[in-house]
Amino acid sequence: MKRIAFLLIFISNFILANDGDWSKTGHRAVGQIAEKHLSRKAKRAIKELLNGRSLATVSNFADDIKSDTAYRKFGPWHYVNFPADKKYTDVKPSEQGDIIIGIEKCIEIVGDENRTTADKAFYLKMLVHLMGDLHQPMHVGRSEDRGGNDIQLQWFNEGTNLHRVWDSHMINDYGMSYTELSASLPKLSKERVSLIQKGSIYEWVEESQDIANEVYDSVEAGEKLYYRYSYDWWSTVEKQLQKGGIRLAKVLNEVFS
Repeated sequence: MKRIAFLLIFISNFILANDGDWSKTGHRAVGQIAEKHLSRKAKRAIKELLNGRSLATVSNFADDIKSDTAYRKFGPWHYVNFPADKKYTDVKPSEQGDIIIGIEKCIEIVGDENRTTADKAFYLKMLVHLMGDLHQPMHVGRSEDRGGNDIQLQWFNEGTNLHRVWDSHMINDYGMSYTELSASLPKLSKERVSLIQKGSIYEWVEESQDIANEVYDSVEAGEKLYYRYSYDWWSTVEKQLQKGGIRLAKVLNEVFS
């Protein structure tokens, strides 16, 4: 019985750890996009902290550690849920933390010269992931359905939920590697990049919430989704991945300025 219980716990943790936000491919694409917009100073600092590893290769670290109970406190950092008619600043933050609190903490530690290299590297890897999650609309969803996790749907006749459709189904079914995905995104002018980088994380979270509200209106519980759904929403996926990478670069450039 102990072996069975252990196996069930292991399987549960494995599933949680591998149900990646924005899928592993999406997060790696965000990391690679960010690297294209880093300052030279930021590139040098990041290379040193990550021992030469790229932002893309560390982008799923925050998901990979989910199965380790020692890191359970970071779970609430992956999302924030607040009412559709409210702004983030209108609502009392969760005592357990949320994605905005997590990003701010990461920025604080990575930029602190008094912190150890190990600490700064840990929170840098967390920051890369959380900036990706911030731009996945269902990570800025509603508490009553846990960001769409309780809205049951079918994806090509297989049971799923609205959150998972956005987390993984659309990107994974697109069938591209993260390098192919990032390379396929629209080319942007310097002016457009600057426009995307304007604002703060508070404005960016509300932008994601606006998209989330549209996503909620796009389906009905129990609906069967097929190619048409991806066709209608793929450009939004592309834009959010691109914004996530470009804004991650802005944050890192400022931290290492």
